[in-house]
Amino acid sequence: MLNIPNILTGFRILLIPIFVVVFYLPMQWSAVIAAFIFWLAGVTDLLDGYLARRLNQQTAFGAFLDPVADKIMVAVSLVMIVEHYAVIWITIPAMVMICREIIISALREWMAELGERASVAVSSIGKIKTFAQMFALFLLIWQYSIEMEWVGFTFLYLATGLTLWSMVVYLKAAWPLLSKGDAS
Repeated sequence: MLNIPNILTGFRILLIPIFVVVFYLPMQWSAVIAAFIFWLAGVTDLLDGYLARRLNQQTAFGAFLDPVADKIMVAVSLVMIVEHYAVIWITIPAMVMICREIIISALREWMAELGERASVAVSSIGKIKTFAQMFALFLLIWQYSIEMEWVGFTFLYLATGLTLWSMVVYLKAAWPLLSKGDAS
């Protein structure tokens, strides 16, 4: 259970409160350091998955903890940028993304109970969505320039569109089981 990929995932979880505190520090450098911490968390996410496969250190604990760490970091980041920008056109994409994560997590759990988890496995759309989302959040956390923020807003809306698209793909794959009359 305690291996390099799981240690990296644990480290990513430990970065979350540090990330939040740094983001809210009343210092001129806080945004850039918070963006760096967010980037570092993203790198550890890529690295832990790569190392788990490469070193043959995949564990049930890691398979559980890795997506939890990702979802917590993204949800916390979305809440922070909603609070920072305090405008509806940032709140709505964040709300869509958080709601989609809850819906798809519940769907995956339910499908796993039915032995159909592979029907809702991560798709290429989901991976592109994740990249767009992480890039948007990185730029919106950093806030280096207005141009950078506008690129961040653009990627936030791209990620929102991909979020909805991937949710439809997952729901469509699960629909035959969801629409059965005997399931509750």
